[in-house]
Parts: sequence; C-alpha cells; structure tokens
Amino acid sequence: MSGRVLVVGPASWNRIVLLDRLPEPVPHTVVARHAWHTVGGTSAGKSLSLAGAGREVVLSTQLADDPAGELVRSVLTAAGVQVRAEPADVTEQHLNLMTPAGERVSIYLAHPPAGPDDEEHDRAVRELMAGSAVVVLDLGAEPRRLLPTARAAGRPIWTDLHDHDGRADFHQPFLEAADAVFVNGDATSDPLDLLARCLRHGAAFAVCTLGAEGAIAVERSGRVHRVAAVPVEVVDTNGAGDAFFAGVLDAHLAGAELPEALAAGARSAARVLGSRHLHPALDELLSPADPGGR
Repeated sequence: MSGRVLVVGPASWNRIVLLDRLPEPVPHTVVARHAWHTVGGTSAGKSLSLAGAGREVVLSTQLADDPAGELVRSVLTAAGVQVRAEPADVTEQHLNLMTPAGERVSIYLAHPPAGPDDEEHDRAVRELMAGSAVVVLDLGAEPRRLLPTARAAGRPIWTDLHDHDGRADFHQPFLEAADAVFVNGDATSDPLDLLARCLRHGAAFAVCTLGAEGAIAVERSGRVHRVAAVPVEVVDTNGAGDAFFAGVLDAHLAGAELPEALAAGARSAARVLGSRHLHPALDELLSPADPGGR
C-alpha cells in the first residue's frame, strides 16, 4: 500500500476582501483594506498542505470547463497536487469577507450540485480509493454521495465536519463512516462533550481545533490530548484548519502517535497562517499585482 492520500471534496476560485470589521446588515459603503483572488475550498487546502509536506496526494473535485476551473486546476497542479477533475456545470466560487481578527462571512457565488450516479465513474473512484492509504471525505454533496463507495473500498476514512454542533443531519453519514473525525469549536462551548458524541459511531479518535487556543483530541479509549497553537504573526486565517488536519494526517501516516501528530498539525497550521493563501506555495504562483490573481 502506498502512502498516497485521496482527498474528495471542494476546490474553488475565491475573491478575498479584507475589511476593518464585518459590515452591518444595512445599506452603506465599505472601503476594503485589501482584496485578492486565490484558490479556496477545504479539500484544496488539505491537498496543498499534504503536497507541501512531500506527501503524494490526489484531489478529486468538481470543476467546470470555465475560466475559474482552469485557474484552480492549473494553480493546484503547479503546487504539486494531482487533480482529478469531475465535470460540473460551474466551478465553485466564493466571496469571503474577512477581518484582521479572522472573522469571516463566506458568500457562495457558484456551487455545483452532486454529480449523478454513474457506475463506471464510481468504479474508477473506488479503485483509486482502494489504492490510497487514507481517503479524506470533506463535507459536500458529492463526497456524501460517494460515502458508500468509500466504505466499499475498505480504506481508512478521515472527515472534517467543520462547525458541527452534534445534531446536523447532513453530517451523520460522515460520522458513521469515519475512522478519524475533525471539527472546530465554533458551534460548541463544550468541546469534550462534542468529541465524545463524535466517537459514538466507531471512530478511533476525534479532534476539535480551537483557533489560537490550539486543539484537543479524544481517543476511543477516552484518553485526552491537548496541543497549543504555534505562535505566529497571522496574515490570513483561511485554510488554517485544513493545514492542521493535513499535518496530523501526514504525521500519522509516517507512524507518529496522536500527541506527536497533533504537534505536527499545529506547525502545519502556523505555516499557513503566515500566508494570505491556503498554502505558502501559492505566494509565488499568484501575483498580487494582477487583478485576476495570476
């Protein structure tokens, strides 16, 4: 078995707008501090950090034959990610309003639906899954559709439920399939309780990221681990959670125990926090002088 990771989920072309504060919900004019285009999407973020760590990674994502799709494909490929593009009517695009404190409002400008059931396509995906060390299924309609295919492939499944509150029905199939579960603390005041609920379906461990407070993890045995965030001058918070996930996964595949893997995740997140893109590799690929982002 190779150490390849297959990541299934969204990649997008984003416009990032940095504001002093998030706008009030009333008509008014706001002057941005900065604005730029970049690759977005939780699966793109994980793939970039895995590739940056030297891990072979394949990203299976929906991309249309449009300018945004070509930008996403070309930038990710140049950064070392093997892109397996599934046809879509439109490439996902976001407008992210950000503040220096890391607050964010994401506006989906375009979002592809799940693809249709296709026996030949699903067989090819299952073969790719079966040849991977780990399959990452991120939140999205297409990864959710492919959950039975992933389970049939028989490889460990890792998933990232983001701001899961322990109750969302859409997240339930991911919890039931996953061997490792990641969430963030945005929707809970009791991370330990949330992690305990995430483990009820059989995952080996669950992790809750807590921003500047680091992260906490609980193993199926009940053992608790904590890791502090690595101090860093924050440029942009987009992708930090995905980088943390990727750092933990890469270290896990290298044989690290969970505490060591969590520390690797914290270091990976710190590298991304110092870049205005999902990974520092894009700093050289995307020019700030070009309004199109290239």
